[in-house]
Amino acid sequence: MRIPILSILCLLLALPAYAGEISLLGGYGWTDKPRERTYAWQTQYMEGLGDHLAYSLAYVNQGHFIEHHRDGYASSLWARANLLDKHLSLGVGLGGLYYFDTISPADGGPQHDYHGWGSMTSVAATWYTDTRVFYQLQGYWIRGDKSFDTLTALAGIGFQLDAPPVPGPDVKGTHQPEKTIDNELTLMGGETVVNIAGRGKSMASQLEYRRGIWRYLAVTAGALHEGKSDLIDRYGLTTQLWLAKRFLDDNMSLGAGFGGYYALDQRRGGTAGGRNIFVSKIASISGSLKLSEHFDLRATFDRVITTYDRDSDIFMGGIGYRF
Repeated sequence: MRIPILSILCLLLALPAYAGEISLLGGYGWTDKPRERTYAWQTQYMEGLGDHLAYSLAYVNQGHFIEHHRDGYASSLWARANLLDKHLSLGVGLGGLYYFDTISPADGGPQHDYHGWGSMTSVAATWYTDTRVFYQLQGYWIRGDKSFDTLTALAGIGFQLDAPPVPGPDVKGTHQPEKTIDNELTLMGGETVVNIAGRGKSMASQLEYRRGIWRYLAVTAGALHEGKSDLIDRYGLTTQLWLAKRFLDDNMSLGAGFGGYYALDQRRGGTAGGRNIFVSKIASISGSLKLSEHFDLRATFDRVITTYDRDSDIFMGGIGYRF
């Protein structure tokens, strides 16, 4: 499943830029092992690749089943038909999901974090209004490989980040600068939440340097402090490669990043075979809003992916200086 996702991402870099749309959807998901139902929600970015093709990148949260709390990052390639003067768009998507499953054993044993790849098949119906706002119904089926399968139904609202020339999905290329950003130094603060039960919340902070290296690519290097709680006392250095794009007349940017986290956790030494210093993976979503020629506001969601059952979500915001 990794190969299709990487192929989609590489394809994006070779294609012209189209206007993007972002949506927020909520609903319910079902699984039959055992038969359960719980809430589900997702935030999705979709971009057209012409009249009948599109791709999407999404954060998918599948809620809280009895023994499983699963979420992840998804990438899909869509075929779609545009009807009723392009007000109605019907689509079918195929792709994959890299998921994070916090497992709580029924016998009361210790929780642990499981990571894996799954396939994702989606259908969607989108109604485009005469403004940039649209409404969407979406359903997807995830085959969880070594995890469980789910069927999910969602409904929500979305917004086209650049105004299309006519109502409906935008299939007209948009201008993008040679680099999404030149240089940016950002100071951020927020909260860390460890994904297993216990007192795992703490204050987080980060100093990050970001540089654009190509039209849709950027790289970051940062010093991250996740804070101190009963579950972690962790800090270290991060580096990530980002897919990023500008919108709203270059006043807003969105990006998704993945990389390494060279960390020290003072609480890890007590685990079996654990060392305080180690390397983890980190996956992130970030957006910025331009305030002036040199300053912007930035918000970032980080997922730290560990090998010792201490995955964490980090929610941060701050101010950046561009130069």
